[in-house]
Amino acid sequence: MRMTAFVLAVSTALWLPAVVRADGEQDGAVAEARALTSQLARELGGALKKEMAASGPEGAIGVCRQMAPEIAGNLSRQTGSRVARVSLRARNPMLGQPDAFEQSVLAEFDRRAAAGEKPDALEHVEVVSEPAGRYLRYMKAIPVQPLCLACHGTPETIPDSVRQKLAAEYPKDHAVGYTPGQIRGAFTVKKPF
Repeated sequence: MRMTAFVLAVSTALWLPAVVRADGEQDGAVAEARALTSQLARELGGALKKEMAASGPEGAIGVCRQMAPEIAGNLSRQTGSRVARVSLRARNPMLGQPDAFEQSVLAEFDRRAAAGEKPDALEHVEVVSEPAGRYLRYMKAIPVQPLCLACHGTPETIPDSVRQKLAAEYPKDHAVGYTPGQIRGAFTVKKPF
């Protein structure tokens, strides 16, 4: 009986710090993922607003086309995590396509927003095991803002000049038809864990 109690006490003492350490590690990883998505949103949003003021929505198309992948790529290289934007209705078929995990979370974001949750508060955190290892997966919803409608709205909200430029640069564009508050996509972070 004493041996069983001793083994139980020792194994609990060894196991408990690992659980606490794992929770602390996850909290730190989640904080880092939130900071990365905030930085991506801030840098991209600032560049979009600046270009919209300088040359209107036609010029802002180039920001999303060129700067967004550059910003995400730089953050990915700096941190060793995959940082990106994804959408179920991607504008560029070469970028922004969600993997199976991201598709599932984006669909869940749509359901949650339709059920009344605030789109700008939607996020998802999960630690997953894959053949290549364990990863912390973090996603933060990107709700459609009024500024977005000049390029992502309905035919009534997109100016003709923007529609023409989008058709020329993105012949297979699916990223239109949105209204304010809908989920446009998500910022996503995949961090080795």
